[in-house]
Parts: sequence; C-alpha cells; structure tokens
Amino acid sequence: MSTNWRELFPTKLTFVIFLLYMSLFIGQGIFVTASQESNNSYGYNTVTVVLLTEVFKLIVSTCLYCRDNNLRSLVRDVQKDRNVLGLYMVPAFLYCLYNNLAFVNLATFDPTTYYLLLQLRVVVTGILFQIIFKKYLSQRQWISLILLTLGCMMKQVDFGSFYSDANDDSESAAIQQQLQSHNKTTAAGTNAHGKNMSGFDFSLSAVFILAQTICSCLAGVYNEYLLKDKGADVNIFVQNVFMYLDSIVCNAVILLLRGELIDAFSPQNLASIMRFSVLIIIVNNAAIGIVTSFFLKYMNSILKTFASALELLFTAVLCYFLFSIPIYMNTALAIAVVSYAIYLYTQSPVVNIGKVRPLSTLSDATTKSTDKRKLLDEEAAESDLDMV
Repeated sequence: MSTNWRELFPTKLTFVIFLLYMSLFIGQGIFVTASQESNNSYGYNTVTVVLLTEVFKLIVSTCLYCRDNNLRSLVRDVQKDRNVLGLYMVPAFLYCLYNNLAFVNLATFDPTTYYLLLQLRVVVTGILFQIIFKKYLSQRQWISLILLTLGCMMKQVDFGSFYSDANDDSESAAIQQQLQSHNKTTAAGTNAHGKNMSGFDFSLSAVFILAQTICSCLAGVYNEYLLKDKGADVNIFVQNVFMYLDSIVCNAVILLLRGELIDAFSPQNLASIMRFSVLIIIVNNAAIGIVTSFFLKYMNSILKTFASALELLFTAVLCYFLFSIPIYMNTALAIAVVSYAIYLYTQSPVVNIGKVRPLSTLSDATTKSTDKRKLLDEEAAESDLDMV
C-alpha cells in the first residue's frame, strides 16, 4: 500500500501549515523556559501574559478579516452567529486552562520531559475523535497511534540500567552526569537545575500535567468539531474572534478570582512583561493559536498529535546540529519507532474534512459559505465521474 500524501496534505498550503505548527510549538517550550528566573520562577504575571496573548490574537484576526471586509461587517457577522460565539466558550475555557498550566508545568519539568509527558494525549485524542465525529479508527491507525506513544516514551527509558554503569549510554544518565559535573564547577546553576527530568512521579506536578493533557485533547477535538460542523459556514477569522473573545473573558475571570485583576495591569507588572524574552512568548503563542485554527479546520486533530510527537524528536535533532548535543541510544530508538509509526499512519491516514473544502490559498479561508457549498458539490460530482 502506497503513502497517501494527498489525503494527509490535500494542498501544498496545508503542508506549510503543518510545518509552521511544529516550528512554533518547538519554540514555545524554549521561549518559556528562557524567560524563567534562576530558581525556575517567573518574574512576571503569567496569567496576564496569557490574557495579553489572547488580546493580540484578537487584534491579528480582526486585521486579517478586515483585509477583505470592514469592522461593521465583522460586528454584523458576530451578531448573526452569536450562538456559535456561545459554543466557543467550551474550547476557550479549556485552552485557557491549558495555556496557564503550560507555565506551571514548564517551571517543574524541563522542555524535553514536558513534551514527552504531553504525548499521553495521542491515544486520548484518538478515543475522543471517535466519540465526537463517529469516525472509527482502523486497526492500522490505532497501531500507529500506540507505536507513536511508545516511541515518545522510549526516549525516557534508561537503557543503561540493563548494562554496567561504565557502558551506560542512556540520555538520562548522561544528563545526570552533566548536571553533577556542572554543579561541582559552579554554584550558579542553570534553568534546568532543580527540575523534574525523570518524568511521571505521582506527585501534584503529575496531576497538573494530566490536567493539561486532558484540556489539550478535549479542546482540540471539540474545536475541530466547531470549525468543521457547527461553524463550518462561518468565516474562519470570525471563528477566531469568537474563540479569543471568550478566552479573554476566561483569563479575566481567573485574574479576578485570584484578586489580581487590577494589580495585573499596574505599571510595574506591565514593565516586567515589556521585555523581549516575554514579548516573544506572546507573539509566538499568538501565532500558534491562529495556525492551530487553520490546522484543525483543513486537517484534523489526529494529524496534530503526530505533529506534536515530531516536535519532540526535531528538538533533539536541532540541538545536535545547533548545540552539538549528542543523540543517545534513547533518542535514536525513539526516532526510529516514531518514524515507523508515522510511515504506518501515512498508509491509511484519517480523513475528516467535514463541511469544508481543501485550502489552496489563504483567500479560500474567507470564501462565502454559499461558494463553499457550491465548490463541495462540484468536487463531489467530479469524484463520482472519476469512479465511473
């Protein structure tokens, strides 16, 4: 059976979106970790950063919409589809929790372990996908998902424990040796010092990472459902406006409950945010939000889990070329297993276009619903002719 690239990426633009999504997420963990203090805390209000990110997303989505329309038209569309605005409160709340928990968990785990533990969402997403879309995955698809999960977990296995300490070639052991050597030569330490680098440990931090995983799965699949079903006829930038309006409300409520709503925007707190290391987080996360909406509308949440797994492995490969950090047996085997899982998945990928047509250009995203319906009918007719 040959690789079905056309089903994986219906157009060249969808492949570009796939690559852009991975690149932005690879940067997320690095940027957040780089913004931390020496004791792994944050010198700024993280909830305010998430709120400002949503405001920035709202501004960008509004500007993109106004390329072909005007503000009056946007207000009219929001009023017309206000029922969809209400539906977006569910994924907005889940993404609000996810984004805030990201800061909490990255203060506990190093980026590699953090991304590793998030791979628990692979199988959960598959189950939710079947329930919500009633599209049952084949045996081949389930095997690829399970292999993907095992491959990511394999990166955390200490293979050196099966051999003598002298022949220990595991990444975890090497990291520990490097940290011990580093701690002996300097008292200052690094951002990685004091973090959980061993993975799941049945502590409160494990509860937080599980909560973030569940929020990610539920939000991703439900958001895809809104983009392709309930809100399929709504302009994608209007849908983004719905999402970000609801997200702003959710984050404002969190600040209110914490008693920080007024103080969060004080000159002192805003000054702590107006640094490059923090502003880059806002810009990067805003780009992630907008690219994710295109990803879920024109591809699907199952493929998104594969993109998330590749983020972990590409990070290891990039570190090898950029920083000369060696790839140990753990990483090499994980790359091999994940690569095979992806190959297996490409033989029979999930197709879930819903009520939308493939995206060829960005202008297609703003095509009116009537035009979309007509194009879908034309494509269906062409497909029937090809089968004759």
